[in-house]
Amino acid sequence: MEKDWVKIFSSDRPFEAEIVKGMLSENGIIAVLINKQSSSYNIVLPDQVELYVHETEEKVAKDLVHNHNNLPTGDPDSVDPQQG
Repeated sequence: MEKDWVKIFSSDRPFEAEIVKGMLSENGIIAVLINKQSSSYNIVLPDQVELYVHETEEKVAKDLVHNHNNLPTGDPDSVDPQQG
């Protein structure tokens, strides 16, 4: 990876990394996805997909990822009845 880029997210699920990359893009942050999975063996290892952003956008990107990960899942069993 080029100098001045930092890893802000990693996963063993490529679709999850694509979702996070899209969310960052919608917020004006350029993210680079690096997929380290071996397609020839279709082996899934931990943290094989990584997202990088330029270091000048690291704080904002990490905040967005943190907020994204804390969103409700849409599972009705996880809704707080007092909040509706």
